[in-house]
Order: sequence, then C-alpha cells, then structure tokens
Amino acid sequence: MQLTTDLFPHAAKVFTVAELTRHIRGALETRFGAVWVQGEISNYKLHPSGHQYFTLKDARAQIACVIFRNTMPPLRTPLADGAQVQVYGKVSVFEARGQYQLSVQILQTRGLGLLQAKFEALKRKLEVEGLFDAARKRALPKFPRRIGIITSPSGAAIRDILNVLKRRGPWLQILINPVRVQGAGAAQEIAVAIRELAIPTKTRPSLDVIVVTRGGGSIEDLWEFNEEIVARAIFNSAVPIVSAVGHEIDFTICDFVADLRAPTPSAAAELIVPDIADLRRHMDNCARAIGRELFNRVRDAQQRLDHARETLRRCLGHKVERYKRGLLHIAAALHARSPARELMLRRNHLLDLNRRLLAWPSRTIENAKQRFRRVEGILRVLGPDATLRRGYSITRDTKGNLIRTVRDARPQMKIRTRVSDGEFSSEVS
Repeated sequence: MQLTTDLFPHAAKVFTVAELTRHIRGALETRFGAVWVQGEISNYKLHPSGHQYFTLKDARAQIACVIFRNTMPPLRTPLADGAQVQVYGKVSVFEARGQYQLSVQILQTRGLGLLQAKFEALKRKLEVEGLFDAARKRALPKFPRRIGIITSPSGAAIRDILNVLKRRGPWLQILINPVRVQGAGAAQEIAVAIRELAIPTKTRPSLDVIVVTRGGGSIEDLWEFNEEIVARAIFNSAVPIVSAVGHEIDFTICDFVADLRAPTPSAAAELIVPDIADLRRHMDNCARAIGRELFNRVRDAQQRLDHARETLRRCLGHKVERYKRGLLHIAAALHARSPARELMLRRNHLLDLNRRLLAWPSRTIENAKQRFRRVEGILRVLGPDATLRRGYSITRDTKGNLIRTVRDARPQMKIRTRVSDGEFSSEVS
C-alpha cells in the first residue's frame, strides 16, 4: 500500500493521449515559435495533395519537416535528397502520430545568407497585406507626355533609358530626380523622391509615369530596392510606377509592388513609350487606309449619284410627258370652250331665238285659229244645239237649274223648255 502511494501521488491527473499531445504541442509552439534551422534533406516526398514532406538532419539528430501547398512560391531548383538547406518555420506537433515537426515557410540554399531570408519574409508580409495584388495595378497611359525618372545621375541606367526615350518619343518632357541607389540611407532617398514626383506643384504639372531604375548587381547592391519604406512609397504613389531594377534575372520587392516590372532600364523605356517610327508607320497605314476608304466611298457615291441622276431623269421624263398630255387635254378643252367659239354659239342661239320670236305671233295666232276651228267643229257635232236638232230638248226651272229627272219637277212648278228652234214656258200639273 505504501508503494502505490509513492508511485501515484494523490494530486496526479490522468491525461488521455490526445490531451497530453495537445499540451506538448502548445508548450512547443509557445516556447520556440518560428525558428531558422539548417541541415540536409532526406526522405523527400511530394504528395499528390501538393504538400511536401522530408526529414532535415545533421550528424547527430533529425526533425520531420512539411511544406504545405501554396505556402511558398515554386522553387527554381526542385528539392532532392542530400541538398543542404536553411529553413524557416514553426515548431509544432503532428498529433495523429505524436511526432513533432517543423512547418516550413521559407526555404533557401544553405549559405545564401540572411538577406535572402529577409527578402522572403518581407515579401510574404507585403503579399499578405495586398501590396502585390494585380487588381490594384494601374494601366500605363498609351501616349505619356511627362515622365519622371528616379535613379543615380551617374549610372549607366540613366544613359540607357534616356537614349531609348529620346529615340522613341522626342516629344517627351523628362524630369530626373537624382538619388543614391546603393548604400546606407539610399532607400530613404528613393522613397522621398517617389513622394516628391507623385505630388504636382505650381511649377511642375503632374507626371504620367514614374520610372524607378538602376543597373544590375548582386543582392547586396540591389538591396535598397527591397526595403519596406520603398515598397510602401510605391504603393501609395498616385502616379503609375514602373520598376526597372537590375537585369532580367533580378527580382526586387519594388518589382512586385510596381504597376509594371521591366526586365532592364532600356526595356522600361520601350514599354512605356511607343516607338515614333512605329507610330509614323501606323499613321501612314491609317492614312492609306483612310485614303482607300475615302476613294471607295467617293466612287460608291458617284455611282449612287449616277444611278440617282438616271432615275431622276426617267422620272422627270415621265412626269414631263404626263404634264404634256395633261396640257394638250386642257388646251383641247379650252379650245372647245374658247370665248370666240362660245360667243359664236351664243350669237347663233340668239339669232335663232330672234327668228322664233319674230315668227311666234303669227304662228301662235294661226295655231289658235286652227285649235278654235277644231273645237268649233267638235262643238257643232257634240254641242247642245246639235243635240237639240236631233230631237232632244233641255228643261230648266226658273232659276236655270236643269230638270234631269221626274223627281226634280214639283207640281205648279214653272219650267222652260228649249228646243231646236226656240224656247217655251209651261207649268207642271
């Protein structure tokens, strides 16, 4: 019983494996954090997921390492067993295996030195902050008029870039802000020069493009263009900036932040300014194209004009012919109704009326006599006297009313009877 008490103190806590491993992980990550380690690569393996696994060892120990996918940009030289490297990463624990490991964030060939490590660290920091985002990079003006150049006035870069600019764009206004491009304090001068050129003044209008440039050199020579102060000055510039630092194989932080990276100073001049010879050839081609287009349009217009003229001529001919026929018809109508002819017709009509008027009384009298004789003949045949001569008589009362029936006669009525040779009176009995 005493032995059990000695082995298991009464205050001891029983951990699960996962709990103990998690505590160990927390202690390691808190104690060490991110560290630099150098050694030899062995057991290198590229997993299909994109993660890279290897062991970093020296003569006395080894540690498991992992490079997670998208943690680092692709290396110029692929990793392989036996390579001597320096790695920067965080110490952690892979809990599933209970194995401590190094999560690598920066890897460089052993002996490259601290500058490359500082370069990678600053690059990662600024990339996370968004200073390298392609969406914020501005397009350069196609035909700039005023260009600012920040470089050493005695270096070969300024001569190269000025020669190309004068040849390609003689119209350019070039403003040079001389700075030191190497040595202590040069980064501050470059940053101040960028801020000065990016802000227009009363005597200096705004620039279209700023070129930050210098010739090639080692990483130490180019280091001033890897300083954070220069990167932020480029990022905050209101004017588009072209970085042309070193040779084509050289990369600096300025290249990643600038709106455009040129491989050399001469290439920068060629990128930002179109060649005047090319412009002239392009203008000549445009002029010839415009001339051909104008010639074709004029020719087409002439053809359309000829067609329109012919169509107009035919239409006018038809209209003139139609108007002629109308005029002939109107002339014939006017001739048929001319005043002289109308007067002649009216005169003939009046003469005819005059003749008829002169002949009208005698003819009228003659016609009346003939009608009278016809009526007289009819009366002799059909008149009362003729009837009386045939033995008929006419009886009237004293008032002259005809006695047609016996009922019309009343007793004691006096009546008068007319016969062919006279009248006599009588009284009804």
